[in-house]
Amino acid sequence: MIDDSRAMRKILRSFLADLGFEVLEAGDGQEALEVVSGADSVPELALIDWNMPVMNGLEFVLEVRKRPEWRSMTLVMVTTESEHSQIVKALASGAHEYVIKPFTKDGMIDKLALLGLVPVGVL
Repeated sequence: MIDDSRAMRKILRSFLADLGFEVLEAGDGQEALEVVSGADSVPELALIDWNMPVMNGLEFVLEVRKRPEWRSMTLVMVTTESEHSQIVKALASGAHEYVIKPFTKDGMIDKLALLGLVPVGVL
């Protein structure tokens, strides 16, 4: 997960760990590129905040989509940006889904289920 808020990373880490995901964290898009580059395999999922220092979430999505070896990664924007134009921009840039903060655990599970990423028996 990629978010400059430690509190949000803690919430998402707990939630994703409960779903059985191994969680990697980054505080901005640039750090996330470094984490993904150093990982043993391409992460299955990235939850990405839009507004971050150094490299924002949209820039991260665009960078990931330039790299064929990372195209299998599912990208979900999780952000306070709620304008329709921002949602369209993120999805057109390569994000698979968009979740507006604040979100509920059930709402996030529904989005991940829609993407086929929720283990059987969780719903």
